[in-house]
Amino acid sequence: MTIAVGVMVIVIGGAWGGGVFTALKSGGFEDPHSESSQASVRIAAELGARDVDVVVLYSSRTAVVDDPTFANAVNKRVAALRQRPEIANVVTYTETRSPSLISRDRHTTDVAITLTGQDQDRKAQQYKNIESALSAAGLTQQVGGIVPLQVVTDDMAKSDITHGEMIAFPALLVLLIVIFGGVVAAGMPLLVGILAILGALTATRVIAEFTQVSTFAANTITLLGLGLAIDYSLLVVSRYRKELLEHEPAEAIARTMAGAGRTVLVSGLTVVLALSSLLIFPLVFLRSIGLGGMSAVFVAMVSALTVLPALLAILGRRINAWRIPLPGRRRPRTEQTSESGGAWAALAHTVMRRPVTYTAAVLVVLAVFAAPFLQVHFAGSDERVLPKSTEARIVSEKIAADFPGGSDAPLDVFVGNVSAVQVRDIAGRIEAVPGIRQVAVTAEKGDSAMLTVGYDGPRTGDTAYDAVRGIRALPEPAGVQVLVGGRPAMDVDRLATVRHGLPWMFAIMAAATFVLLFLAFGSLLLPLLAVVMNLVSIGASFGVIIWIFQQGHLSGPLNFTPTGFLEPTIPVLILATLYGLATDYELFLVSAVREEWLAVGDANAAIAGGLQRTGRIITAAALLLGIVDAGFSTSGIVFTKMIGVGMIIALIVDATLVRVVLMPAVLRLVGAAAWWAPGPLATLRSRIGIRESTGPDLRVEQSDLV
Repeated sequence: MTIAVGVMVIVIGGAWGGGVFTALKSGGFEDPHSESSQASVRIAAELGARDVDVVVLYSSRTAVVDDPTFANAVNKRVAALRQRPEIANVVTYTETRSPSLISRDRHTTDVAITLTGQDQDRKAQQYKNIESALSAAGLTQQVGGIVPLQVVTDDMAKSDITHGEMIAFPALLVLLIVIFGGVVAAGMPLLVGILAILGALTATRVIAEFTQVSTFAANTITLLGLGLAIDYSLLVVSRYRKELLEHEPAEAIARTMAGAGRTVLVSGLTVVLALSSLLIFPLVFLRSIGLGGMSAVFVAMVSALTVLPALLAILGRRINAWRIPLPGRRRPRTEQTSESGGAWAALAHTVMRRPVTYTAAVLVVLAVFAAPFLQVHFAGSDERVLPKSTEARIVSEKIAADFPGGSDAPLDVFVGNVSAVQVRDIAGRIEAVPGIRQVAVTAEKGDSAMLTVGYDGPRTGDTAYDAVRGIRALPEPAGVQVLVGGRPAMDVDRLATVRHGLPWMFAIMAAATFVLLFLAFGSLLLPLLAVVMNLVSIGASFGVIIWIFQQGHLSGPLNFTPTGFLEPTIPVLILATLYGLATDYELFLVSAVREEWLAVGDANAAIAGGLQRTGRIITAAALLLGIVDAGFSTSGIVFTKMIGVGMIIALIVDATLVRVVLMPAVLRLVGAAAWWAPGPLATLRSRIGIRESTGPDLRVEQSDLV
């Protein structure tokens, strides 16, 4: 029955879930409750669509904009565009004589197009419809603007999934064969990974029927679904092969699920709850990543707890079939060492002989790694997240360098309940705000008006953000409503939204970790240590991310353009993901130490035995997940690259310094107190906790699983 359900998930996922991309939405980086969003809504409702969605640069090497041949070619093309149903408005230099629409050398003009669509997806489709109709006879055209940028980004995000999987699957198969020494065992994690991806895509498509889900949710599904499915399967299969050395297959499965299965359950629930912290943000992008990630991790956890044991029941001892003779390997790895001896246990004893020294040394190293985070600077993303050769990026950079306006993203100020005299007065006061270059009244209807405001510097600079804050700080005339919108204002609002949500996000992650680890281990100190260890590990990883992506080190080898800042939603996403993964490896180690503690009652022996049992698994799991991340680190989109590289860095830090050195040292220092809880809480945990299954009668029949 279990296998049949798994097959159904694969079939439905392949036939229907894979179509989730048609249901996913573009954008999602705006807070719908922010002032900038309200300004956009009011402008569209009361003054008509005014956003510049597409920017077309027409240029000639020989002719200038005022030459009749140049002007006639542009006017003819604009006249044709205005007849199309996708076009709401077109603004040209010929009609407005605005200096911001002509380059300084007068060989290029900017045609600004507003589309009729009411959302980003509709506008994206409209842009694709008109893209082939933008050329003007005798002139060179280049197309940019917010909608083309979004279309290119979405297309690259989708191609990143295919590219990442093409890199990951062959490399994972080879490495799994090396780890397990056999094809059958190596195939189990990949099979569960495929099931997790297809199941999560199906779940996400169902979710998309009820709420908006961003395109980038699909990337998260591949990243986390495949990665954690492999991690969980690696733990379960490794434990099962070890139990097979002493027990019959049915009993080996029962013992495996009592130990490794319990670890997978607690880990999966912890990661799901950590990702749920993203749901508190009103940004569709972050909520979508949370929903997609939660779906992927949940399906991976359930698959590892149900379908995988059923497959093991069918295979029995054939899990070791199709062995591959590898150099230097003469027998199964599970037979080579016991929990009482081996390289990992020796490392644990070395650390425990000088726990203070090792703790201090690791903390100093992690502090050095984390130091660049003190210089973090957040700002909104711009065209530099795309490769230099992207046409939409070239257009934005050309406008910034060659046009007097200097930006294709002015501020849009909505003014309501206002008279014509008051409009001019407000425009004059806005023009006096530091950093403001020019103010123009671009729309008036009834008692509503729109002011288009130019500013000094780039769209993502402090000057633009200070201009937004300066305008908002101006006192409003009695009864008049002033709302500041435009892309710089959206950046300011997004920064405020993230800043407001972060404390709640931390609270959710810490509370989830504390409750679940207490229920699993009956300890007050271990959950606290887990939270601290996670933050230390993530802090070091973030420092390296700042050093690379904000400060620009390794920008050449990694092929990206440093901006001097980070887009605020990406570190939030990385934080939630890394926190869950750090807890994952923490549980791998602590669960094994707990089992040893219950068996031998000696703290030092338990730590050494736990690390001996899980050190290789943690290292292999980190390496396998790193391969999955490597596919995304090659992305042409900087923030996708940042996620991939950031996770690789975090895996290296967490699986080496933190889990195999710092954690054993700290556990040695706290000793038996690691497992202590006050009497009332210990009683509570004995009643409702996720308890260890012990005792000799663990046998189950294959019919219970298949």
